Amino acid sequence: MTQKLLVGTQAPDFALLDADGTKVSLSDYRGRNVIVYFYPKAATPGCTTEACDFRDNLASLQGKGYDVIGISPDGPEALAKFTGEFALTFPLLSDEDHKVALAYGAWGEKLVDGEIVEGLVRSTVVLDGEGTVKLTQYQVSAQGHVQALKEELGV
Repeated sequence: MTQKLLVGTQAPDFALLDADGTKVSLSDYRGRNVIVYFYPKAATPGCTTEACDFRDNLASLQGKGYDVIGISPDGPEALAKFTGEFALTFPLLSDEDHKVALAYGAWGEKLVDGEIVEGLVRSTVVLDGEGTVKLTQYQVSAQGHVQALKEELGV
């Protein structure tokens, strides 16, 4: 397992392509709180549940000053299809070489169908406007995650 981010530390900056092939950087969000969530694969059942929950709760999160970014190892084409198919209204970013997931502690060993494999660990990191880590959640469940996160953030 990679090193997890610690609350109070500076989050690593990144620049990744979105579903349209446009480069998006964490520094683009300076001055704004941002929820960065890592999910294993676009359009799979758990990832779809989580993405649609973020979509459905985006207005209330943004109303309390939180932007949302989703990151997965999928390429921009898969992200474009996922975004379109489920009318997702926040950026999904492509981390095909999983360097950002590694830097954020969201890549490592996990149990899949009774087998230990290496891959993306469903995780969420909340940052303040200066890029400081305010909250980390690793190995979260897709079902109910957004609601639990909102409660923890007081949204």
